[in-house]
Amino acid sequence: VFRKIQKGTIQVFTCKKLLMTKKKLPVRFTGQHFTIDKVLIKDAIRQANISNQDTVLDIGAGKGFLTVHLLKIANNVVAIENDTALVEHLRKLFSDARNVQVVGCDFRNFAVPKFPFKVVSNIPYGITSDIFKILMFESLGNFLGGSIVLQLEPTQKLFSRKLYNPYTVFYHTFFDLKLVYEVGPESFFPPPTVKSALLNIKRKQLFFDFKFKAKYLAFISCLLEKPDLSVKTALKSIFRKSQVRSISEKFGLNLNAQIVCLSPSQWVNCFLEMLEVVPEKFHPS
Repeated sequence: VFRKIQKGTIQVFTCKKLLMTKKKLPVRFTGQHFTIDKVLIKDAIRQANISNQDTVLDIGAGKGFLTVHLLKIANNVVAIENDTALVEHLRKLFSDARNVQVVGCDFRNFAVPKFPFKVVSNIPYGITSDIFKILMFESLGNFLGGSIVLQLEPTQKLFSRKLYNPYTVFYHTFFDLKLVYEVGPESFFPPPTVKSALLNIKRKQLFFDFKFKAKYLAFISCLLEKPDLSVKTALKSIFRKSQVRSISEKFGLNLNAQIVCLSPSQWVNCFLEMLEVVPEKFHPS
């Protein structure tokens, strides 16, 4: 548990579930590799455009190599670490730092802030998809973006010409994602056996009220159930034939292309069209 004092009020953050065991897993098993490359650390912070007003999460803070640089810039840094030995190390290291809170828990059990925040982190590779969902879906209203060091392979999947994963379409709808550069194993200790990457994330202007985010994801998921279908055939599962033709003309869709070839902006336009012309009882759920 930790507290943040702001303008006379105390905001309390808690872990939903603290790690109670003292058993320490090997670093390679947890998927955590400490960032020791000062150039990478500097680039990650610069790309995130951190100001002295920001609250920044360092997910998988490890030994604090990133945290120690973040606390020089950000108003409030939250170092989240699941390894009990490393949590103890971080608490001793930052015992005199007023703008750093160390939280000992798995990030998947962390109570994410209910106000705007950024992330600069070398995340545990094994839970990448869970972290993305928490940040870019569940916390859509408050996650402003940042910089994440992660495994190269899942990063490359974010930029595939054909998007099969509904969450990937969702992320591109609300965030500008940029693969800044690849990162070699020598930038970490211990060196991972896979290549890594620096990913920059910036939130776009919201296209619609984020209260519709679950409905939007359901819409995407419905149309991607059979990814080999053409745009025309997939849309006809929700729209009438005349509506599909109108959508195609209005938004420049290639009805003969596979549904996985739609761009994020086209997905949004089709969704907004559904809200306008399709009765709610026929919306995917």
